[in-house]
Amino acid sequence: MTPSIPRVGWYGLGSMGLGMSLNLQKYLQAKDLPPLRYSNRTMSKGDVLRDAGAVPEEWGALVQKSDVIFTMISTDDVLIDLLKEAATMEISLNGKVFVDTSTLHPDTSEWAAKHLSDQGAIFIAAPVFGASPVAAAGKLIFAVAGPAAAVATVRPLIINIMGRSIIDMGENVRKSSLLKISGNILVISFMEVIAEAQVFAEAAGIGTQQMEEFIGNMFGPVLQSYSHRITSGAYAPPLDTAPGFAAALACKDMNHALSIADRHNVRLHTLEMASRRLNMAREYAGECLDSSALYGVARVDVGLSFWSENSRQGNESFSSSFN
Repeated sequence: MTPSIPRVGWYGLGSMGLGMSLNLQKYLQAKDLPPLRYSNRTMSKGDVLRDAGAVPEEWGALVQKSDVIFTMISTDDVLIDLLKEAATMEISLNGKVFVDTSTLHPDTSEWAAKHLSDQGAIFIAAPVFGASPVAAAGKLIFAVAGPAAAVATVRPLIINIMGRSIIDMGENVRKSSLLKISGNILVISFMEVIAEAQVFAEAAGIGTQQMEEFIGNMFGPVLQSYSHRITSGAYAPPLDTAPGFAAALACKDMNHALSIADRHNVRLHTLEMASRRLNMAREYAGECLDSSALYGVARVDVGLSFWSENSRQGNESFSSSFN
């Protein structure tokens, strides 16, 4: 591998991965560097990348032709399967750097580092903080852990391209995963508390818009944006519109946090409530829900409808109900 000009690959083109990889391709093209090679379970999701000059590849060819491989995947099992497949290919992984930007359980990050090390490759845990609009704007925060030399190689591919800053977590990849999960505890807990405040505002007659204005003035634009996902109805988008951050992924992240907390005899009461409500929302309204859909169940808990005046009003093919 040439450290100054690595050949770069990308796997995973969900709402986060597509924006991140597109920014990376634009950078490579602007610098007249080799184009990004990309792969995904559904390759058509990469059409915008292809139009920007990136090269579609099957996973095996991507690994073979890349020196640095980024992944942004939905679950730990997907990454495990990809890395196991890479190890069984008749290609050398020696010297290749795999950078995962997803939310992984620390045990998975530790396994990935050991598994790749046995193949002569390197694993960097680089989970990101920020929603899909932040990814598209190239303003994510990366929490990066891995061998220092490898981190130095990928840093120029991150700063001012996909992210605005890097938090250096040292060489222990577990620590990056733990920081990301800790951040998710805060994010989802904020959403739970804001949902309760907005239900209180509606039930007590304060007004949800007035509550949102107060949240913005008092706590800033980030928490105001969380409130807006609720008041705008984006918590339950139209069935043909992808949610901003899928409820299923948020539940996966909460499960990681709650399992680690249980291991250390820690109770996360707010997160436990958020998990209960979001899973109930999925049972009632299906999977086309944002992580803020816990608001719908908070509404039901005080006798309001799950659906607000700004959300969709039901499911065409889903008939569950609250008891």
